[in-house]
This record gives sequence, C-alpha cells and structure tokens, in this order.
Amino acid sequence: MKDKKPDTRPVNLNLLSIRQPVTAIASIAHRISGVLLFISIPFVIWLLDRSLQSPQGYAQVISLLDNGLVKLFALLIAWSVAHHLFAGIRFLLLDIDIGIDLETARKSAMIVNALGVVGVLFAMVIIL
Repeated sequence: MKDKKPDTRPVNLNLLSIRQPVTAIASIAHRISGVLLFISIPFVIWLLDRSLQSPQGYAQVISLLDNGLVKLFALLIAWSVAHHLFAGIRFLLLDIDIGIDLETARKSAMIVNALGVVGVLFAMVIIL
C-alpha cells in the first residue's frame, strides 16, 4: 500500500469571498428569479381573484397593496420578471450561438443585470 500524501489543497468555506464572473451572476440570478416567480404565482392569482370578486374585494386588495412589506414583495417580483425576461432572451440567443464568445457573453450578462435594475427602478416609480 502506498503512502498517501496529505491533502494540501486550500479550503475556502466562505462562498461570499469568491469573486464570481458576471456571467455566473447573471445565470444564478436567472435561476433565483425563476424560483421567485414560481413561488409568487399563488399569491398573485389570489390577488387577482380577490380583486375581481366584488368592489369590496378590489378595495381590500388595494389596501393590502398599500402595505410596505407587500410593496417590497411587489418590487422583488418586478425585479424577477425583468431579470428573468432579459436573461431568458440572452440564453435563447446563446442557444443559437449568438453572442457565444467570451467578451460578448460578458457584455450581454452586464446588460441583463443592468436591465434588471432598470426594471425594478421603473417599478419603484409605479409602486411607490
């Protein structure tokens, strides 16, 4: 039996100290936004159903949407919609080999991340 060499590889357990490339950030945010959109479906359907039942139901939904925590949730969903839309378009283009080279992929990832922020800023004007 051979002697095993001790494992001298560095161990970094702090994932926040690892600097991710912008393409990885866009990909991870795309997955997170998809999960958030999926989770929000029941709440959004409930709001729509409640608002269409009666004028009193509509008034209840409006008063619920005046809550600060619900506004924050709405902004999170607005970011999810914006980012997921633009990242989805980017990934569809990558699937057909448009923008596949490294520099173009980095630029498109930066644009997607910026458009997600612009989308939430636009939603802030409407929601707040």
